[in-house]
Amino acid sequence: MTILEQNLGLTPPLWQRRTRRQRATAAVMPLLRRPGFSLAVLIVLFSLLAAVAPQWLTSFDPYATAPAVKLTAPNLTHWFGTDELGRDLYTRMVYGSSLSVLAAFLAVGIALLGGLGLGILSGFAGGRIDAVIMRFVDVLLALPGLLLALAIVTAIGFGTVPVAIAVGVGIIPGFARTTRAEVLRVKTLPYVEAARLGGASWGRTLLRHILPNAWGPVAVLATLDFGAAILATAGLSFLGFGAAPPAAEWGTLIANGRHFLITAPWVSLLPGLFLVAVVFSLNHIARTFEEVQR
Repeated sequence: MTILEQNLGLTPPLWQRRTRRQRATAAVMPLLRRPGFSLAVLIVLFSLLAAVAPQWLTSFDPYATAPAVKLTAPNLTHWFGTDELGRDLYTRMVYGSSLSVLAAFLAVGIALLGGLGLGILSGFAGGRIDAVIMRFVDVLLALPGLLLALAIVTAIGFGTVPVAIAVGVGIIPGFARTTRAEVLRVKTLPYVEAARLGGASWGRTLLRHILPNAWGPVAVLATLDFGAAILATAGLSFLGFGAAPPAAEWGTLIANGRHFLITAPWVSLLPGLFLVAVVFSLNHIARTFEEVQR
């Protein structure tokens, strides 16, 4: 390929001929050089590893009681101390990642599917369909998310899956409005009009041109709302709507320690700090991606 051919537009420029892996590597490597971003990624990866393979991170049984060492302060054996039944708190936090992270994934998945569907239909169809869908979304936005989740989980029952469904429905409106705004922006761009003039159907135009270029802000919102979903599911578990004891969830661990805030504050404090660290890490990753896209 000659420079003249590239300037005449006969062949794509070099950055377009790179593979997806090369473009992804070129975009991610500068981010990993940021200490804050790297630390956030490590915390999130730790929580994901704890959710997938908790036995790799601890050798204790999360349900084994030892009354002789109950409410022991953090030490080299019990990193987070023990609870009122002598169970290792670090182990219960690690094993609790499975339920908490699973609930957050399910909630974001429900919100992503529902929000994408509503947003695409609203932005692509326009007219009365757009007006009806957006008024429905406005009604959902007018309700506090936690209050809506409480109403849903009270109606469908307690447990990890009902909590995840309730949280997912509560965050659908944000995905719907973001997707609609991006679809409206992208579908008026010149290359979309060129594809239509070239004979591409609306379905092909949507899948090949509009969705790939409208996905960025939605992916950032998904990362951001993943942290919000973890926080919301932990809040509902704290209120007693989550998995039944002795199952360990982050919200349940914090709730169990509220009776010992004076005598053994680590029972609630350390699981709470880990929850805050995970949520802040996800928030930082999402904000960093948002800055890169600008």
